[in-house]
Amino acid sequence: MDARLGCLSVHLDTPQCFSAEIYAVDLNVTGAQEDLKINLAHETLRGLLVHWSKRRPKLGQHSLSNGDSSIGKDVSLKNLPHPRSDVDDGSENHANNVLPSFEFSTVLPPSIITESSSGGPWRKRITDLDGTEDDLPWWCVDCAENGRFPKENTKCGFYLHPAEGSPAPNITQGKLSAPRILRVLKVANYVVEKLVLEKPLDGSPDSTFAMGLTSGTSALDSSSRPGLKPWQKLKPSVEILCNNQVLSPEMSLATVRTYIWKKPEDLILNYRVVQSR
Repeated sequence: MDARLGCLSVHLDTPQCFSAEIYAVDLNVTGAQEDLKINLAHETLRGLLVHWSKRRPKLGQHSLSNGDSSIGKDVSLKNLPHPRSDVDDGSENHANNVLPSFEFSTVLPPSIITESSSGGPWRKRITDLDGTEDDLPWWCVDCAENGRFPKENTKCGFYLHPAEGSPAPNITQGKLSAPRILRVLKVANYVVEKLVLEKPLDGSPDSTFAMGLTSGTSALDSSSRPGLKPWQKLKPSVEILCNNQVLSPEMSLATVRTYIWKKPEDLILNYRVVQSR
């Protein structure tokens, strides 16, 4: 991003822009599944080109003059080869489990600046796009119209070990892999799941007390599960650390790797059970 033009400019370069993801629940998308991820570049391009897409002549139709915005309104969504970019942001969109595109202001709409095939730059507000523009970069059109874009590596490899001096057992073997946007809270939940639901440290029900398990509040409500052993109804409070620094549950693995770990090697996380206060 820069402000060399006197206003905020956001540059989208392929394939780098497609590495940005976020969980739908973090955008407060109603009814979204907890693990549903949104590619920010994909949804941004859909939103920027929504007027262009709606006005673009569809397959099987005769071109209408004057850039009529009603083009495509009478075409059944089911008959279109790539319905994602053609659906309206209404109930049918949600019924098909397709997220609404990002909405940009029509009062002060952003402008798209790109270069034509002849090499000359052009600029248009997104609301002025009439569907006849053939100089949009092919990768932008393919993404907005067909939902196709480069699949960047959005995984983060990491190791999970007990913190130094912690009596907690080693619950993993080898390297783990998870989305880079995974929250530290999810890692803590994973540790709790392993510690509570598998077995006591030495096979006796009382050995969990050596780890400081409490019956207080935890992200994992294991006491509600039927058939649990006595030790499995005790719920620990777990801290996740990196470089001896306690991590905020809201941090993502990408944030931890960039600002806490700061090394090219695979991320190493540690966990410890917090004693009840």
